[in-house]
Amino acid sequence: MRVPVLKESVGLRYFTFFYLYVMQGIPAGFALTAVYNYLIGNGLSAKAVGSFAAVVGIPWTFQFVWGPLIDKFQYSIIGHRKQWVVLTQTVAFLASLSLLSVRNPVAQLSLMGLVFFVHSVFASIQDASVDAIAIATVPEAERGRVNAFMRGGFLLGWAAGGAVLAYMLHHGGFFRAALLQSLALLVFTVLTFFIKLDRHDRLLPSFGRHPRPVVPGTDPDENPSLGWLFRELYRAMTERYSLRAFGIILLAYLSSYVFGAAYSFHLIHNLHWPDRDVSILQGSWSSLASFGLLLGGGFLVDRLGTARLQRWIMVGLGVFLLMFSCLAPFWHYKPLAFGGLVLLNMADPLISVAAMPALMAFCQPKIEGSQFTTYMAMVNLCGVTSSYLNGWLLELTTAPMIGLACGTLVLGLLIVLRLQPQRQLA
Repeated sequence: MRVPVLKESVGLRYFTFFYLYVMQGIPAGFALTAVYNYLIGNGLSAKAVGSFAAVVGIPWTFQFVWGPLIDKFQYSIIGHRKQWVVLTQTVAFLASLSLLSVRNPVAQLSLMGLVFFVHSVFASIQDASVDAIAIATVPEAERGRVNAFMRGGFLLGWAAGGAVLAYMLHHGGFFRAALLQSLALLVFTVLTFFIKLDRHDRLLPSFGRHPRPVVPGTDPDENPSLGWLFRELYRAMTERYSLRAFGIILLAYLSSYVFGAAYSFHLIHNLHWPDRDVSILQGSWSSLASFGLLLGGGFLVDRLGTARLQRWIMVGLGVFLLMFSCLAPFWHYKPLAFGGLVLLNMADPLISVAAMPALMAFCQPKIEGSQFTTYMAMVNLCGVTSSYLNGWLLELTTAPMIGLACGTLVLGLLIVLRLQPQRQLA
């Protein structure tokens, strides 16, 4: 009986990239939804909570460093770049176990932030490795659907980390919530060990003088030099059309992140919603609705192309931000406020469903890990920047005004997008 391998099995590709992103989503949802809202609910200022979120997210902005390192040592007998995934998953699990030393998240905010920071360092390297493997193994015709499964897995992981662990945080304490997260990461790490990327790969590395099997189409004994990697990376990243397209994507992400953070703070701090309720709503209904749209969007992007779908999404996002911000006097009505929360949490996955395949298409062979992780580092920098920027903006203005500004920016970007040559986005 032939065991399925990643390069030969469509179903295994969907499953593998789905659960690998579930694994990434659980700690992100726990830190940036459950714990984030818990800190707001316990009276911490917008600046303090924003600084915590920024500390958690900072390592994700350095993915441009990990990418060249991963590509420099990409070849492995257990599967090209798989060694990075297994190693970083193991260390991320150990970092998650370190959260068990935190007894009072509010009183030990600095310690908790430090542990989450260390976890994020290795989780971001794992993410960079997984993305590089996806670009190298997924055929171009499948990228929209695989990306939908990746983002959908992240959303369901975020839902578990945000909703399930928020419930555990309030009813069982921080220790039990951190323990449950660590056990989930351990299960996924063990599962990754048994996934084979290619028929020729081994499950265990060889430390003796056994010859390395040659995979057709590759030279396993030759890793690219760092100088060549950085030269090619610079050339690819500064290419005119891809640079302009990426700038549009980046600002669209920033707009959704800034208003999303401001709105969550407004619900808890101004409208006095329990932080537990906000976390559970963000992690349950919002994530489930987004997951359904992602799967549909994955098929659409493979059929329609990224350019058309991206325009539709940006029109919807810009109009929603303007209209919903104008309805701010009625946000105290819970059905309206709940609907806004659901739609806001759908913004990131909807942008991603069109943006990720486009960015994958821009990536060049042998530097795909470096190039894609540089793109992701900039997107993650938007998330970190929005957390800090939100704390500063809310001291100067209100969430509705932030929403109006973000909606105007998105519709302005749409005009620029209409002028962008479609051959680079399709």
